[in-house]
Amino acid sequence: MPDWLRTTLLIVGVLALLMVLAIGYVMWRYRLPPRGLIAMGGAALYLISPIDVVPEAIFGPLGLIDDAGVTAAVVLFVYKLVKARRILADGGVDLGRLGRRTDRRGPDPT
Repeated sequence: MPDWLRTTLLIVGVLALLMVLAIGYVMWRYRLPPRGLIAMGGAALYLISPIDVVPEAIFGPLGLIDDAGVTAAVVLFVYKLVKARRILADGGVDLGRLGRRTDRRGPDPT
């Protein structure tokens, strides 16, 4: 394997590891729901994908506009998720039990 290819693969691997660590930290620190993880993973896949809406190969530096837009949209989405969870937690809502039924008897027949 050529040295340039080995170096490129090493750099891509280190960047992927750093991205996974950053996503894991954000999920742990802010108790991010799975849809936030899916959004961040989708954005990461879009950023490393060679298929773009505005390709860099044709438009040069202007091709990075769609990548920046996807990144900004996901950052805003995750920020709103974290902010909403913080507001709920400050209001006394038990986020661990959110969405679970506590009444197992079923609907009231009356």
